[in-house]
Amino acid sequence: DLLEEVYMQVPQGYDRKGENLVCKLHKSLYGLKQSPRNWFHKLSMALKEFGFIQSKADHTLFTLKQGDVFLAVLV
Repeated sequence: DLLEEVYMQVPQGYDRKGENLVCKLHKSLYGLKQSPRNWFHKLSMALKEFGFIQSKADHTLFTLKQGDVFLAVLV
């Protein structure tokens, strides 16, 4: 899901004479400059839902401690 409005040109083969059309994207796609940020946001939210804690020193580090198990995920 995009957090801002992103538009693209209509793909080749979808020509409507006399109209200047653009497509408004609703989901992030590979190749957009927003894609890495959107993927990180979705993954971060999923890890937090599983109980991981995001590091304040390194926001790409998530940790989870359950009993004797300590799990670290570096994104």
